[in-house]
Amino acid sequence: MRARLAALLFGGSCFLCRGAATGVLCPACEADLPRLAPPLCPRCALASPRGETCGRCLAEAPHFDATVAALEYAFPADALVHALKFRGELALAPLLAALLRERIPAQERIDCVIPVPLSRQRLKERGYNQAVEIARHIGRGRLLVSACERSRDTAPQLDLPLEQRRRNVRGAFSCSTSLEGLVIAVVDDVMTTGATLDEMARTLKGAGAARVVNWVLARTLRDA
Repeated sequence: MRARLAALLFGGSCFLCRGAATGVLCPACEADLPRLAPPLCPRCALASPRGETCGRCLAEAPHFDATVAALEYAFPADALVHALKFRGELALAPLLAALLRERIPAQERIDCVIPVPLSRQRLKERGYNQAVEIARHIGRGRLLVSACERSRDTAPQLDLPLEQRRRNVRGAFSCSTSLEGLVIAVVDDVMTTGATLDEMARTLKGAGAARVVNWVLARTLRDA
């Protein structure tokens, strides 16, 4: 189904190199995707010797309990993220969800899947939420699009240092749904410092969630 949809939408050409392809990407471009390789910290998905919890997570434990990430946020993964996020290439969502789904442990219990919400203003401007589009195609757990809201708009995180990113998102989310005892997967496109996802997890645990894991398509390998 994904191959037929790609052929229809992209005319049988690779989205990245425009060469011949039966899917969204040709085999060469798909092989070039910067897949994250172990060993990784199970909590934040940064490199960690022997795959143990890293020193930062031990010293200052985040509110989330684990992170699954598919790709490094580097070319050409960043080009795919930007195309979905800013150019409305929604046909990329099934491919990106499939790349993420490959990394999710099959035996992991997940009760609900909650995409990181956009503010109402940003959603109105963009017309869609890229995290929702990815989450729709993962096919694990019950998708709760409206369980968590961004209660206030925030400045873009990209150019802020770590401490300012934390302050920027403090209190930015609200959850009116009871999540008592549930295991929640939070879906987002990119994880950089983890400040947004940490605040999301804090909010969800405040609503009763027993465990919160991050499912992110791409992870930056250096906090900026």
